[in-house]
Amino acid sequence: MKILHTADVHLKHTGDERWDTLQSLLSIARDQKVNIFVISGDLFDKDIDAENLRPKIRDLFSGNEFQIIIIPGNHDAQLLGDLYFGSNAVLLNDPFQPYLIGDTAFYGMAFETMDEHRVLERLHELKLHLSSEYKNILLYHGELLDVMFTRSDIGAEDETGYMPVRLSFFKELHIDYVLAGHFHTRFDIRSLPDGGYFVYPGSPVSITRRETGRRRVNIFEVGKPPMEYLLDSPHFEEMEVTLDPLDKTDPVIRIEEQLAAAHPHAKIILMVNGYINKDLVRRSEKELVNEIAGLTRERCTEVRYEFRDIQYILQDDLFKLFMTKLDTLDYNSGERQRIREMAMRAMIEAKK
Repeated sequence: MKILHTADVHLKHTGDERWDTLQSLLSIARDQKVNIFVISGDLFDKDIDAENLRPKIRDLFSGNEFQIIIIPGNHDAQLLGDLYFGSNAVLLNDPFQPYLIGDTAFYGMAFETMDEHRVLERLHELKLHLSSEYKNILLYHGELLDVMFTRSDIGAEDETGYMPVRLSFFKELHIDYVLAGHFHTRFDIRSLPDGGYFVYPGSPVSITRRETGRRRVNIFEVGKPPMEYLLDSPHFEEMEVTLDPLDKTDPVIRIEEQLAAAHPHAKIILMVNGYINKDLVRRSEKELVNEIAGLTRERCTEVRYEFRDIQYILQDDLFKLFMTKLDTLDYNSGERQRIREMAMRAMIEAKK
């Protein structure tokens, strides 16, 4: 059995990049010939979005050659088990009622407001329903406390804990995979105490600017390790260009080349730092910023300018003292220039 596992799509509207990403995931599921498409919570951004979009979702989730299994997350926690999402879709929100396909049992722990002690109790209650005769897969939406993450890793949430769990809670439960959601930032795999895997796929499309880099889903064969699958979905990408005052390359050309090499669906957050020599680049700081702004207007979501003119180094009292001392020493012009450049680079490092 082959499974595609994602979470945290946070749908709001049809026709936007999140909607397009969901359609792309369904295409990938068809191309990869998966049997099960798992969405581990927060398919919708809000409960009202679920109601508004369900008629369209029914079209997407019907007529497929694979089954779609969904659990509610904290953003769409009011979804009820008897709602119809399409002929191929199953909504799991009773943790003790599995969905059985062959020798595989799917359980869903939909989001509820509970602390880790209550989560542990719930898992012990679930243990009574699990059988070692099945491959047991648990869909879960919450925080794994063994992972070191910040609030920004799970989207725009407040400081409240969301169904916190620990890997140790799964000891002796006969669970082979925990297919989780809620952790947006990256794909992350942890080993369960008795074998098996706890997997966060990360969001399949950047929901906030904190979710940088190409997005991923989890595609795997039951009985084998989870596998990252790279997506071509919209995502934020941090790009840093460090200007070198001794480099004769046009800085605008350097930036243009790096932008051209970026993924076509990347929304770039560009940082331009370092130093410029205005005599070498034949532009003032203001002129350079205006050129970069024109170049990046269509490609960059944000541009941060943190570069300086090299005069900041050349006019430093320590650097001028060093140069005065250098002038008294017996070096030829080539050696003197090399030492001067070495001193400039050392001062640049010291000023970071």
